[in-house]
Amino acid sequence: MIIKFKFENLIIWQKAMDYGEEIYLLSKQFPKDELYNLTSQIRRAVDSIALNISEGSIGQSVPEQKRFMGMAARSLAEVVTCLHKALRRKYISDSEFNKQYDFAYNLMNMMVAFKKKIT
Repeated sequence: MIIKFKFENLIIWQKAMDYGEEIYLLSKQFPKDELYNLTSQIRRAVDSIALNISEGSIGQSVPEQKRFMGMAARSLAEVVTCLHKALRRKYISDSEFNKQYDFAYNLMNMMVAFKKKIT
């Protein structure tokens, strides 16, 4: 695969893409009655992370880039809240929650550091 867009080289975008697939698979085990609620919400939120990272990297001013990174971070916080909901409703195990939570925490730290480096 030839990389042509600069955001494709960003580790945070790559990790956000991986996280999106991981959360998608995880959410497939949610009950069918959550399809239009929690399942849809967590999928849209996790996809929004990579989407905002990529959108903010294309021809934007520094304030716009930072704004899009902020939106990506807010989407990640939304995913974490959905994970808490899934745990409380017993759709996921404690160990699965911890695995996904740790990934989110590390990704958030990377995103914050990246946002600070944008000049």
